Amino acid sequence: MADIWWKAHPHDLHRVSDRVSSVYVERSHIDRDENAVVIINKRETVRVPAAMVAVMLMGPGTRVTHGAIRLLADSGTTVCWVGEQGVRMYAAGLGPARGANLLHRQAWLVTRTKERLNVARAMYAMRFPGEDVSTATMQQLRGREGARVRKLYQAHSQRTGVAWNRREYRAGDAHAAGDDLNRLLSAANAALYGICHAVIVGIGASPGLGFVHTGTAISFVLDIADLYKADYTIPLAFDLAAKGLTEERDARIGLRDRIAQTRLLDRIVTDIKNLLTPGESEVREDDLNQLWDERLGTVAGGINWADESDLAINLGLNLVQPTMGEDHIAVIGPEFDTPGSST
Repeated sequence: MADIWWKAHPHDLHRVSDRVSSVYVERSHIDRDENAVVIINKRETVRVPAAMVAVMLMGPGTRVTHGAIRLLADSGTTVCWVGEQGVRMYAAGLGPARGANLLHRQAWLVTRTKERLNVARAMYAMRFPGEDVSTATMQQLRGREGARVRKLYQAHSQRTGVAWNRREYRAGDAHAAGDDLNRLLSAANAALYGICHAVIVGIGASPGLGFVHTGTAISFVLDIADLYKADYTIPLAFDLAAKGLTEERDARIGLRDRIAQTRLLDRIVTDIKNLLTPGESEVREDDLNQLWDERLGTVAGGINWADESDLAINLGLNLVQPTMGEDHIAVIGPEFDTPGSST
């Protein structure tokens, strides 16, 4: 199998127009060398300019130094700890140097009924190409989506010869309910959620601010993943069941390969930006370091705004100094020996 698309040569990582390049690392050591991260394994050593990478995906067998993480954070690069070939995301860290413009835009849209409905309609319109959904209510859209998915199940059942009864899912134990086909669907969907989560975090949006889904910390992840199930997880589950491949690992590997072949991560990034910022070629990621003001909107951060009255109020106060609480445990190693020193 050919290498997945984000296993690119360093010269291919300079896509600064939208800064969505991703680097996947597996069974390697990641260190820092000046303004580059260095990926080292038994086969090769690769230098990657940190500022040109939007998402660093760390797969199984990866070790990383503190210096490398600090450089990635300062560069505004998201670090995601993922499963094999990027399937399933276990944790993510976002550097402090990324702007919040996309997040603010998402929050603005989701907190206004009219704008939220428009985004939700745009999501459904992507599933009903050529149909006008501009006046449909959410109830109507849910009904049409349910009918569409039911037809998809029936069509793939006829195509593959795999019997289909109904979708069964048990919250909290996705793989314990239903037949083999249902378990394959649950496994593939779980992997797709992880991939969408990684992309959403990587471009600075919020996984929790959903437009169709709500009430969970991954509502937006569920919104975005629903855009691709008809093309990826549903046909994959039927294909695997027809071949007798019914293990969770079969679903993960099958989805991994299809995503690599079709460059789904690029598509997800483009779709999210089109949904949240339609008509804009790119989203600003400036780190403005501003403070919110209820009258002025924003003021500059990083300066001391105290005046004489503020100082007078605070003079003489018995300020409590921070201390180490009993519930906090610190493990600090000894200082490194200075080269050439003797003990």
